[in-house]
Amino acid sequence: MNKKKALITTAIDYTNDVIHVGQAYEKILADCVARYFRIKKGEENVKFLTGTDEHGTTSEKAAKARNLTPEEHVKDISKKDQEQIDCLDISYDRFIRTTDEDHVKTASEFFQKSYDNGDVYKASYEGLYCEGCESYKTLTELTEKGQCPLHPTREIQKIVEENYFFKWSKYVSFLKDLVSSERFVFPEGKKKEMLSFIEEGIRDIPITRPKYKLGWGITTPIDSEQVIYVWFDALINYYTFGKQNGFWDDETEIIHFVGKDISRWHVLLWPAMLKSAGIRVPDTVCVHGFITLNGEKISKSKGNIIKPSDLVEKYGSDAVRYYFLRYGPITEDVDISLDHFKEVYNSDLANGLGNTVARIAKLAEKSGFDFSLKGDKDYLDRFNVCTESFASFRVDLAIQKTWEYLSLLDKHITENEPWSIKDPEELKTILTYEVEEIRKIARVLEIFIPKTSQRIQEQFKNEKIVSQGGIFPRIL
Repeated sequence: MNKKKALITTAIDYTNDVIHVGQAYEKILADCVARYFRIKKGEENVKFLTGTDEHGTTSEKAAKARNLTPEEHVKDISKKDQEQIDCLDISYDRFIRTTDEDHVKTASEFFQKSYDNGDVYKASYEGLYCEGCESYKTLTELTEKGQCPLHPTREIQKIVEENYFFKWSKYVSFLKDLVSSERFVFPEGKKKEMLSFIEEGIRDIPITRPKYKLGWGITTPIDSEQVIYVWFDALINYYTFGKQNGFWDDETEIIHFVGKDISRWHVLLWPAMLKSAGIRVPDTVCVHGFITLNGEKISKSKGNIIKPSDLVEKYGSDAVRYYFLRYGPITEDVDISLDHFKEVYNSDLANGLGNTVARIAKLAEKSGFDFSLKGDKDYLDRFNVCTESFASFRVDLAIQKTWEYLSLLDKHITENEPWSIKDPEELKTILTYEVEEIRKIARVLEIFIPKTSQRIQEQFKNEKIVSQGGIFPRIL
């Protein structure tokens, strides 16, 4: 895929509560890909979007529990979510809110287009609904006990109401061809899962709720007594931002990062919506797994919530970024623990990167040599090694390859023992190679751990190298 521009998005989070580290993983992942594309395509050709999904039952009920209006509640949670994301140095171009005026307008216009194209009709709905998912359920999607697998503590509601429906079934053939295409869904296992959903049968879906049931939403342009169903509303946020900035055209590679629990909406419903409205579909939907903590789902009810800021305060933002980029659930679920986090911090960062940088800086300073600077393009051989991994969005493999270069550099120091070399010419040759290697690696680290990258580049930017304190002090 060699399109000139790129639009990278994450899913937008419900505002029922502040995000935790499991939800923040997706932001770190997408941010890493956005940083990679900025180097490859140029800063001006890449846009990165994240934000909050503020309408629907969950937000309305959460507001009521806090004795706040929905507007007050979502504003507060959205602000706190943004603070959590900011502490991780997420380089988004916009933090969108589905209550933003431009989004409300775009969602209404989008709904109208589908209606005008004959894909929206009114009918009676009778079925099951999970408030946690904000979605309708079939019996096959529930457990043997009739519970939602993702929200087992919530009671499944039986709903009878008049809604407007979207002709989802009309687009089965289109969706089958799209999902079967080479690069639309990553990883491969998720493609097979989505095709299975299609084979099971896609039925038309309600896309509104009556106001007497749910008042907190965007009023439909065709019926003042109905609000747009939260998922139909939320998915449109990507288009709101993309079209506004000229990043929803054929020159743009559009990539969505989402968790596996919402993959069906992004892979199957969203493209059908776009097709209905006469708008181009995204290029790729990357689906990642879940994070569990010590073998348990991260949830408020279990009391094991960890906010990104909790880890950043203790370890720093780059340590958190590194851990989740290398060991996160890029293709399947992973279980994490604070003990493993600490172990990785000390082995990979303190004893690995931090120690190697400190050794080279100290040896270079002690030598008294000048180390001439080469052009900015000199690091591209290291950057290009990541290209194959990023082609399939495997940031974990890209960061692993970068650390392999670091290990080779550390091995070079140990084998050549520059501290024992007496011949000045030989010593300068050895140290020049090692200084250049750390400069190259530092540039590539901009993609993964930006603060550390800048700190190393600052330390090695002059011909005279000055030794400084440790980048990642060991934690006992």
